[in-house]
Amino acid sequence: MARRRIFKVGYRQRQFLGGLLFTFPFIIGFSLFFLYPFIESVIFSLNELQLDRSGYTLIWKGLGNFRYALLQHATFNERFVENITDTLSTLPMIIGFSLFAASILNQKFRGRSVARMILFLPVILGAGVVLRMETSDWAYIMAQETANANYFAGNALRQILGMIRLPDAVVDYLIEVITGSPEIIRDSGVQILIFLAGLQSIPPSVYEAADVEGATGWEKFWLITFPGLSPLIITNLVYTVIDSFTTPQNQLISLIEQVSFTGAGFGVAMAMSMMYFGFIGLLLAVIVVVVGRFVFYNV
Repeated sequence: MARRRIFKVGYRQRQFLGGLLFTFPFIIGFSLFFLYPFIESVIFSLNELQLDRSGYTLIWKGLGNFRYALLQHATFNERFVENITDTLSTLPMIIGFSLFAASILNQKFRGRSVARMILFLPVILGAGVVLRMETSDWAYIMAQETANANYFAGNALRQILGMIRLPDAVVDYLIEVITGSPEIIRDSGVQILIFLAGLQSIPPSVYEAADVEGATGWEKFWLITFPGLSPLIITNLVYTVIDSFTTPQNQLISLIEQVSFTGAGFGVAMAMSMMYFGFIGLLLAVIVVVVGRFVFYNV
């Protein structure tokens, strides 16, 4: 009798198949519900859309919509640069605070569950009906009061830091961190949970072995904790970038919506969206390539 060959799957192949199965629902959903609208958006960005009795008519404009958005629109470039600057400046703050908060919450102390709930509460308050409240008069008054408080606090802090003779760029960044701390805490809930899950996945025996070798807390962080969390740093960077670029408070998204319905037309709005989408994709690719060089995979 011929011996039957046993098909063996290696560890790498199992990892690949597991990842493929995990992402398979997204692939199906993207193919069925998002791929066709995305292709249509590309087509609309290259045409001028005119409504008529039969629906709409497309008039070919090529790159005209892109040229109009970049060279003729009054505020698109300004909003675009402001959006990028705000995201890149708050990105290290959110990642740093999330890692710090997750490290604290991973310790054993009384009231740890309450502390975790409090830090994740801003994520719940930032969804659903609370987001719609941000357009109310009450939310406007609260925002004005917060802005006034941040203004006076920033001036006082600038005077104190000025006595130390720090560079103006450092002073401006520190003031931005301190006055923007409520927004940083609000935007860090999911990242804290991801880092916390990563911390709990590191075997305690590794830390016990480090204690036996006489490692300090600083050495354990850089040699055990940070390498163990390095894959999740990329995850949180990607999530934070996408979240900041797609938040309902994003002024650029509001501008694109305004241009689409009451401005230069749907074609120009789609051209703006395509440039916005392209930049986000390019930024994410750079982050994955650059940060990926420092990722440690314990396989």
